[in-house]
Amino acid sequence: MGNNGSESADILIARLREMLGGSQHPILVGLDGRSGVGKSTLSTRIARELNAADRIAQVTVLEGDEFFAGGSAEAWSRRTIVENAGNVIDWRRQRTVLEHLLRDGLASWYPFDWDAEPWDTDDAPLKDTLVSARASALIILEGVYSCRPELQDLLDLKVLMITPEEVRLERLLQREGDTDQNGWVARWSAAEDYYFSHIMPQEQFDFVVEHA
Repeated sequence: MGNNGSESADILIARLREMLGGSQHPILVGLDGRSGVGKSTLSTRIARELNAADRIAQVTVLEGDEFFAGGSAEAWSRRTIVENAGNVIDWRRQRTVLEHLLRDGLASWYPFDWDAEPWDTDDAPLKDTLVSARASALIILEGVYSCRPELQDLLDLKVLMITPEEVRLERLLQREGDTDQNGWVARWSAAEDYYFSHIMPQEQFDFVVEHA
């Protein structure tokens, strides 16, 4: 389902509210989209509006970047684009966390340490502090690759967020700076190109949010 303009976010929130009203179990939503489209901003808005409306914390947001699989530039260069697209995020750890949330109502994990020096090594550095989350009525897995096929049997709704390419690239420039992280943005972009072209093209999603 596709929608035009900023109203699509409002329509999505209304749909989620409707789904919550008809479910006795946690609803799991994958919020996917390329780097820089505004997924974190949208997930924050969903949580704020739904929590405020019901005056209870009924939205749990998981950040997909915490499950980055790491890898050195050399390792990325040795792999094919198909392998890179399948290994950017450790979806197996994601799946374990989601299964625990849905089954037990609680999950814990060690997130990737983006502040480690260096972080671009073959042994992915994880933070020493364990992160825990409790399942709410709505669980959002936010991040690129959040709707990949290996997770879809757990998802109740697959959402794609898109934005004009010039807007997205400007956001990436502001976020990453003009150094391109020694080529990492280009590597990630190539993997995203393959993922959204061959693994999860737009028509594979249940809902599309267009954002400027």
